[in-house]
Amino acid sequence: MQRSSRQAETMESQVLFLFLLSLLCGATSQQIQYAIPEELAKGSRVGNLAKDLRLSVQELPARKLRVSAEEFFNVSAESGDLLVSGRIDREKICGRRSECALEFEMVAENPMNVFHVTVAIQDINDNAPRFIAKSIDLEICESALPGVKFPLDSAQDVDVASNSLKVYTISPNDHFSLSTKESPDGSKYPELLLEKPLDREKQSSHRLILTAMDGGDPPLSGTTQIQIQVTDANDNAPVFSQDTYRVRLQENVPRGTSVLRVKATDQDEGVNAQITYAFLNAPTSTSLLFSLNPNTGDITTNGTLDFEETSMYMLAVEAKDGGVHTAHCSVHIEIVDENDNAPEVTFMSFSNKIPEDSDLGTVIALIKVRDQDSGKNGLVTCYIQGDIPFKLESTSKNYYKLLIDHALDREQISEYNVTVTAIDKGKPSLSSSTSITLHIGDINDNSPVFQKASYIVHVAENNPPGASIAQVIASDPDLGPNGHVSYSIVASDLEPRVLSSYVSVSAQSGVVFAQRAFDHEQLRAFELTLQARDHGSPALSANVSLRVLVGDRNDNAPRVLYPALGPDGSALFDTVPRSAQPGYLVTKVVAVDADSGHNAWLSYHVLQASEPGLFSLGLRTGEVRTARALGERDAARQRLLVAVRDGGQPPLSATATLLLVFADSLQEVLPDLNDLPTAPDPQAELQFYLVVALALISVLFFIAVILAVALRLRCSSSPTTWGCFQPGLCSKSDPVVPPNYGEGTLPYSYNLCVASHSAMTKYNFCNLTPEMAPTGDLLCEDPSMDVCANNEDPQVAYDSSFSSHVSFCKPTYILYCILFSVCIISFDRCSLF
Repeated sequence: MQRSSRQAETMESQVLFLFLLSLLCGATSQQIQYAIPEELAKGSRVGNLAKDLRLSVQELPARKLRVSAEEFFNVSAESGDLLVSGRIDREKICGRRSECALEFEMVAENPMNVFHVTVAIQDINDNAPRFIAKSIDLEICESALPGVKFPLDSAQDVDVASNSLKVYTISPNDHFSLSTKESPDGSKYPELLLEKPLDREKQSSHRLILTAMDGGDPPLSGTTQIQIQVTDANDNAPVFSQDTYRVRLQENVPRGTSVLRVKATDQDEGVNAQITYAFLNAPTSTSLLFSLNPNTGDITTNGTLDFEETSMYMLAVEAKDGGVHTAHCSVHIEIVDENDNAPEVTFMSFSNKIPEDSDLGTVIALIKVRDQDSGKNGLVTCYIQGDIPFKLESTSKNYYKLLIDHALDREQISEYNVTVTAIDKGKPSLSSSTSITLHIGDINDNSPVFQKASYIVHVAENNPPGASIAQVIASDPDLGPNGHVSYSIVASDLEPRVLSSYVSVSAQSGVVFAQRAFDHEQLRAFELTLQARDHGSPALSANVSLRVLVGDRNDNAPRVLYPALGPDGSALFDTVPRSAQPGYLVTKVVAVDADSGHNAWLSYHVLQASEPGLFSLGLRTGEVRTARALGERDAARQRLLVAVRDGGQPPLSATATLLLVFADSLQEVLPDLNDLPTAPDPQAELQFYLVVALALISVLFFIAVILAVALRLRCSSSPTTWGCFQPGLCSKSDPVVPPNYGEGTLPYSYNLCVASHSAMTKYNFCNLTPEMAPTGDLLCEDPSMDVCANNEDPQVAYDSSFSSHVSFCKPTYILYCILFSVCIISFDRCSLF
């Protein structure tokens, strides 16, 4: 018990010293060293890797520490301790080497790194010396002189250093002593020394106990018996030509290859000179690899030699003559390495999926390269095959990092097959390759792209609500949600509150639907801004403009502006001088069409005429002119039914009725008007009496005013004040035309000026803005007109065609003017006359 406790204290001090030493070394070289005795129990603590690497306990789960020598050690994920996970037998791991250490790597992730760990295995005295043979048989001639030495079989002790075999002893006797010798390879063997001459006649045999003792504390020992048989004299022992034979031999030589020949000679004759050879104390593994011819001393290979297993063999050969004499020599066989092992490439750790936005220099994989050969045969270089955006970077001995060397783009290449090739520098060189597949992970780095820079669609008006009018398509090369595109309307030149009532877009397909029937006359075109947005995070989008042109259909019939119907729905009349020559402009049919283009091209046609051939109608102008002079048989009143057709398919039309009266003055027209059959209207009779009463009152009032002014100003009043009531200038039709009509093909106001002169009748169409449009008739300032009204300087122009001079001082004209004024004030029209 005391011995065990003392040994434990010694081990603890050694571990503490080496542990402190490893901390100092690890801080500078990034190599961690520990020392432990062999045969530690499973779970024993070797050292704290986390502390030596300056890692906190909280970092351990993320760093995922692990070691390559998993059959011997593992790392505690909670504390970061390096623990023993299996039996550590120094003799099994390192054999008889004086220094034994386990070198392995520890890999840490996030970030990825590798650390070299060396654990020195200290020998403990757990193996006693052991003799291979249970007994040693010797034959010594009685003639042997004192001082003759007899090498004995050595014991085997797999422990090393102080625990290895130290000394041999024999049991006490009178003839022999024992000394411990050391061979060139450092091993110790016993040598028996004859102290006193032997006398076979006195004692023919001797039995001794040979003890081998190691230097452990406490020491261990092993014993065997020495059986000595005393024989007759053979006074010459064999002698080898050299004590040590050395030879170099290539590994992997064929079985049966000659290694060398040992040679011993004996000066005796006869049977005593016949020498036989044999291996002395050869391990079983050695005897399996080499064979020795007992007669010739030829050593040949008996198996396959592998430099990576053993690089040096030391054999002991014994030569024995026909008697009892022997000789010994050593054979050192050095195995020469050949390049017979290809490099091995191992991926210690790698990321299978790499985001395409990874930074340059990001570590993708950690690669270990190993070649069991030595020298140049074990020097390995690595490279990557193919043109790929990765590179290899050497980090330490036999370790490489696979790094990103160029920017990645999943849309161009979604995966890479990376082949890492390792080649050594032997002759001929050997190589090996290992491949992995790296998948590139998608990120949202591509905005949707429309197929067109802008869209223009044509939609005919009166479309059915809900019909699709266009489709916009955008593509996104990203994957999953990053490539899923949805559509929406983000802007429009329509008012936001009415936009949804006009159009909508399908978020999934990009189909644009009309929510209502479009009307070309109300809305001819509008523009939308559509957006395609993916579902990435953050989302990316693109906009495109969609212009919708509403096409016209022939859905509006022409509208007749002139001639207009009277308040009671009856057609008004126009006067034509009896002396009108062919080509005289009688009137003009004015019509508009709210449609556009060909659908608004109007043509004028005569459907019915009281006197065919008397009038002509302009196909495009709508002008009614006399085709010939009025004949005596022609009626004074003519009726024309005019049709106005547009250019649509099918065409739409409207009709207008023209009542034309041939007369040279208004007085001639009035009797004809009275002859017109009218239905009795009590309301009209009441209005008539009202007009007469008002007229009488007005006459009296104006007579009184005129007399008063005449007496005071002495007839200074200008007759031109009444010039506007000249009888030849009264139009028989309602002159009012809607002044602000701005739709269709005639976006103007039409003001009709009518003169009763036979040669000067003309229509003038003046372009006026809606703000300037008058509420009644205007007499356009045209030189061809007989009368022009001017507020600043009223005057009357006379034409030579008048047969009589008009006087404005006559009571008749004054009465007419008064009646006209009363009628205009009361009914705002002249058609009653």
